[in-house]
Amino acid sequence: MAIGLHDSPFKNPVIRWVDQRLPVFTMMQKEYGTFPTPRNFNYFWNFGALAMINLLIMIATGVFLSMHYTAHTAYAFDSVERIMRDVNYGWLIRYVHMNGASMFFIVVYIHIWRGLYYGSYKAPRELLWMLGVVIFLLMMATAFMGYVLPWGQMSFWGATVITNLFSAIPLVGHDIVIWLWGGFSVDNPTLNRFFSLHYLLPFVIVGVVFLHVAALHITGSNNPLGIEPKGPQDTLPFHPYYTIKDSVGMVAYFAVFAFLVFFMPNYLGHPDNYIPANPLSTPAHIVPEWYFLPFYAILRAVPDKLGGVVLMFGSIAILFVLPWLDTSKVRSMRFRPIARIFLLLWTINFFVLMWVGAKPAEGHYVLIAQIATVIYFAYFLVVLPALGRLEKPLPLPESIARAVLGPNATLGGGPVPGAVAAKPMDKA
Repeated sequence: MAIGLHDSPFKNPVIRWVDQRLPVFTMMQKEYGTFPTPRNFNYFWNFGALAMINLLIMIATGVFLSMHYTAHTAYAFDSVERIMRDVNYGWLIRYVHMNGASMFFIVVYIHIWRGLYYGSYKAPRELLWMLGVVIFLLMMATAFMGYVLPWGQMSFWGATVITNLFSAIPLVGHDIVIWLWGGFSVDNPTLNRFFSLHYLLPFVIVGVVFLHVAALHITGSNNPLGIEPKGPQDTLPFHPYYTIKDSVGMVAYFAVFAFLVFFMPNYLGHPDNYIPANPLSTPAHIVPEWYFLPFYAILRAVPDKLGGVVLMFGSIAILFVLPWLDTSKVRSMRFRPIARIFLLLWTINFFVLMWVGAKPAEGHYVLIAQIATVIYFAYFLVVLPALGRLEKPLPLPESIARAVLGPNATLGGGPVPGAVAAKPMDKA
């Protein structure tokens, strides 16, 4: 081998020639082939890979849509209709992109819930979790700007309502709103800015996803038991075991996605967005897309505009400090029965916020939103810190291998290496 060339393990002459000079195949083999992963993953661990696939779908369809879209208030709505009617398979690309946003949020919400249930935010994975929250915020910004682009009634009025929220910021709020608009109202400069950012932000998300995955491969994956692998007997190579398992989840995911695209393409959208934007006609009820509804409910639960904005952004910001709010030494809620009940109640409360966010901000809906908002924040600020000190967890298993294969499990014809007597509790 020539001096300076990487010693590639691959036999294929073309792959070996490339890998010796740029060892990308060695890196992929190390990070996605032989990378050791806990042997007890369940199907909740599919959703990270599904989120990555969904992101690629959104970028690919978005690039094609941008070829036919016109970012001008006079032509935006008509250009979208032209995509639907005149561009070959334009209807399919648009429906995949439009429903892909909903599928993306479904996948990410489940991914976040899995992290909450199994304690994937705890040490040493705090930064991994925080990068995930950054991805979530970038997703929300990208989705909001994308919703504005068709320039229908909900697009225009949604942009008007949400951008006006920044006016609640003392001293500089009004200037921020004018800067966002590019003028003194939501108009053509606003649409151009949103289109540019909507195109750019997915590539920013790709960059943060790269950091997210890098952090994951440094600290290793969490697992349903919430205990660290104690040796090779607790892990499996990522390929072929989890590539096959991810493929099964991907088939199920694409089946749901295809059903939504071909049979219910407009089910998750708002019919008013098929009406061209009209600044002189305010819709009877302005609502965002379904995935924003819980946070929209929190915004409207507070009578004070600034207070509502602070709580709405605070409902996401609180996730950044979650690793320090949960004081329990045990990760997985499999071993925390009381915490599991409270997480279930919080999850129901999240859906209540989603439901009330779609209702008018009047009458008993306001009271329900206020109660649900208090419950949302109380879970993070009161319940988790208190349970960490008061709840007595169940005993943890001695190792992943013993929990998966049983107390008499053997590997390679002998006892599982590193097996020790069971402890009443192993703090993970």
